[in-house]
Order: sequence, then C-alpha cells, then structure tokens
Amino acid sequence: MKINLVFISTIFIFFFSCDPSNELASQNVDGKKSLVTKIIYIDQIIQGAKTERPVIIQTSTNINRDIDYPIVFALHGKGGKNTSWVNQLKSFTDNGEFVGIYPQGHLDSWNLGTEPSKADDVAFINLIIKELENYNNLDMNKIYAIGTSNGSGMVNKLGIHTSHFKAIAPVVSQLMESMPILDNTKPVSIFQINGAKDFTIPINGGSAFGHNFLDAFKSAELWASNFECNLSPEVKSINGNTQYLFTGCNDNKEVKYLRIENGGHNLQPAYPNMFSEIWNFFKRF
Repeated sequence: MKINLVFISTIFIFFFSCDPSNELASQNVDGKKSLVTKIIYIDQIIQGAKTERPVIIQTSTNINRDIDYPIVFALHGKGGKNTSWVNQLKSFTDNGEFVGIYPQGHLDSWNLGTEPSKADDVAFINLIIKELENYNNLDMNKIYAIGTSNGSGMVNKLGIHTSHFKAIAPVVSQLMESMPILDNTKPVSIFQINGAKDFTIPINGGSAFGHNFLDAFKSAELWASNFECNLSPEVKSINGNTQYLFTGCNDNKEVKYLRIENGGHNLQPAYPNMFSEIWNFFKRF
C-alpha cells in the first residue's frame, strides 16, 4: 500500500491552514506522523486496476500534542463528495472534539451491491484505519462513523463486518434484506435516524436503488435483538419527534432509533442539531 500526501490546494484553501507551523507539525515525531489537516491517498486495486482514493483528515488548527483525539469517519451519500463534510463538522474539529476522517467513495458511491462502484469498501476503510495507526494523537480505541443515505448503508455494513467502531450513526437509511447481521457481529452502539416523510429510502421499507430495505423500526429492532437488548424500548417524544431506545444490550451498548416526524431524505431542515446529538451519543461509548 502506498500513501501519498497532498497538502494545501487552492480548492481546499478555505479549510487547510497555511500556517508554517503546520508544515513543521507534519514532520515525524518518535517514528510516527504528526496530526495535521491534509488529504491522503490510499492505493487500492479495484477491478484489476490500481486506484488512488482520497481521504480528508480534518483536525483542529491548535492540536494539543499531549492528548489523543477520538476519530469520526463520515461517509457521503451516492453522488456526493467527501468535501461536503468539511463545513458540516468543522465546528467540532476546530474545537478539538474529534478528528474527522472523510473518505471518497469510488465513482462517488459506496458498494452495497448495485452501485456504480465495485470497490471492496470494507477493505478500503480497514486500510485507512491501518494508516491512521501511524499517527500521533489519535485514540484508536474511540472510532465512530456517520453515514448518510448510501453512506449510511455503508456504515451499517461496517458495523456488521468490522470491529473497529464503538458506535455508528446510519442516517436516512436502514438495514437491507441483502445485509443480514452476522452471528459473530461484535456489539456496537447504534443511533439510527430516519425521516417519516422520506420517500427516497422509504421509512416503512421496500425497494429503492435496487435494494430491498427493512422497515426502519424493524431495522433498529433487529440490531437490538442481535445484541440481546431489552426488546421493549423506552419510547418518548422529543421536540415532536419519536425516540425508541433499546438498552440492556451486550457489552453495555445501546440501540437508539429516532424518527423525525417532519423529516425527509434531507433531515437537517427538520433536525438542525443532528450532528451535535450524534456526537453526544458517540462520546458516551
């Protein structure tokens, strides 16, 4: 695997610091790489061809070199770009809450079976995590993942097929019939969020984009059942939305399903504090 580093470009000048101290900070310390905002490229073989896949690392401009930061992966939807996360999560990274990791889907999608991409995206994420082990100031025991739409499906897939993540947040998508939870899937805390008025990936389940989706509540319930949670969830209304919380899960995990009653496939107009609520959930695990 070859890792190439690409620093500031005119396209990303709005979030990459030009401070010369960042150049010094990028030098190796104690055999490891120092943490700075930049783009790395991960080499992967896709359908027989070597492909360089970009990953944005977004950090505070004022890294405290005495602490290790949690890691939050964020996966865009189909047709999206990893750069979309820069502004959405910038306040968190600027404040040193976590380091953001934003991979780019091959052909702007994540391979769930019917997408344009035929990449092995579980392997891709594993390669990124392996590379992150070479950096100082990252807490490799606190890794989380957010995904929206197609990226949400990928986050579910990572929750099933890897053991890296303490918690995941699949947003505006749910489990698919073609993606069963495995007997050996390690318990992970889930914060699933769906819009009641989402007609792109229907909240009640059904066919979309060549996939058969489960009903959103049944999806959360399936996670809870697999992790041996109490299957009688606590139900409450929060700001007009409906929350279902499954507790008592293996390894002290939780499964939370939040139904945004006025939300569509783009939840933020109806749920402007979404990323703050996701981070508040993540940092409990």
